[in-house]
Amino acid sequence: MYKVLKNSWALFFGFAILATAHGFQGNLLGVRAVIEEFDYLATGTLMSGYFIGYFLGANLVPKLVTRVGHIRVFAACASMASLSALVHAVFVFPSVWIAARFLTGFSLIGIFIIVESWLNDRANNKTRGQVLSLYMFITYFAFALGNVLLNVSSPIKYEPFILISILFSIALVPILLTKRKPPKFKKTTSMKIKELYKVSPFGSFAMLCVGFIYSAILTLSAVYATSMNLSIFEVSILLILITLASAIFQWPLGYISDKMDRRKVLLFSATLGIVFCIMSILFSGTSLPNAFTQNLTKFNYFSTVLDKGKLFLFVTLLAGSTLTMFPIILAYVNDNISKDKFVAAGSGLNIIFGLGAMGGPIICSIAMEQFGPNGFFLYIIIFLVLMVFFGTYRITQNPYEENPESTFTPLPKDITPLGIELDPDTGVDLFHIQNNNIKYVKTHEESS
Repeated sequence: MYKVLKNSWALFFGFAILATAHGFQGNLLGVRAVIEEFDYLATGTLMSGYFIGYFLGANLVPKLVTRVGHIRVFAACASMASLSALVHAVFVFPSVWIAARFLTGFSLIGIFIIVESWLNDRANNKTRGQVLSLYMFITYFAFALGNVLLNVSSPIKYEPFILISILFSIALVPILLTKRKPPKFKKTTSMKIKELYKVSPFGSFAMLCVGFIYSAILTLSAVYATSMNLSIFEVSILLILITLASAIFQWPLGYISDKMDRRKVLLFSATLGIVFCIMSILFSGTSLPNAFTQNLTKFNYFSTVLDKGKLFLFVTLLAGSTLTMFPIILAYVNDNISKDKFVAAGSGLNIIFGLGAMGGPIICSIAMEQFGPNGFFLYIIIFLVLMVFFGTYRITQNPYEENPESTFTPLPKDITPLGIELDPDTGVDLFHIQNNNIKYVKTHEESS
């Protein structure tokens, strides 16, 4: 691990600063949107703008890297991300923020692709597991630190946006001054959605649902918390708990999924998520019946007193049970395919995830518009219920078959197909052979 960090410290350091700014900006915008009295739909749309940019960037950035190189594209993406932060501070209008958020999403996916491509180039079969672990640790630590920065200055002021811009700009320095040559970019292939669904109907459907759920939780949690009149400090604590839960819960759930049918683990997690959503509603200070009647009745079945401690607990458990599903689904799909298709399947699942993520914040915001802040949980319940029903049906149709080639690997929240290659189970040899501009990637079986 020390050797990995020593050889790639500049890359990891620059990425840590970028991830900190990313985590800070996303939640700052949610808090500020509530303060500025943006309606839920406008807020959800600007949050979806990020994922639309993210999705389009995933297809365009590799072409740009091939044409002009890693460093130029990295510098351009970091500069655009820095610019978008300042645009948010100067022009406080929903339409402008939507465009700026789109620019942020496009820029950050470019950065993630380049960083993960660089990590692939510097890793080998002995070290890539360590590289992935370190990458994951830095990602979650940086996101948590970004949430802490919410307390640096009032969200209503321009200073937080300037700080974000500064962080994006500083992140350029260690990368641009590194002595190591940038890697030669290797494109990834992907399985078509139709092919993925044929191979794993539940895996494909579950990943679509997870895209809807992930995007809502990661972008609108701050909006929900602020709408519940929590202080900035309380909002930051809740967001930190969400981040930590999404990282820590991966290990026990992943371990269990390696011992039994992963579908049952996913259904168990989804069922727990439903329970935690209901409990969060009950302790939010707004009763479940009132969530549907928009407080048109004075009759309450449950206490209308906000219990912050219990609310924090159940929201944290909700994050732990739902934000850990991506890598389990990936491992489950890998159970149904040969090792040489792991990376292609991961790329295809990322596309399915992105399709859900683009619509998640908008649909969730509509639910919050109709039912109040607790519409946030009602929205999540819908997709979890769909997962449970479809998963139960698939279990009755297809018995469990273990694939010894596939095991669970914890993954960062924003992993791209290039990052998935760092999983030791993919069978990819990261020493590529360049021949007539075509890269041949050997599997473990071919290398032995």
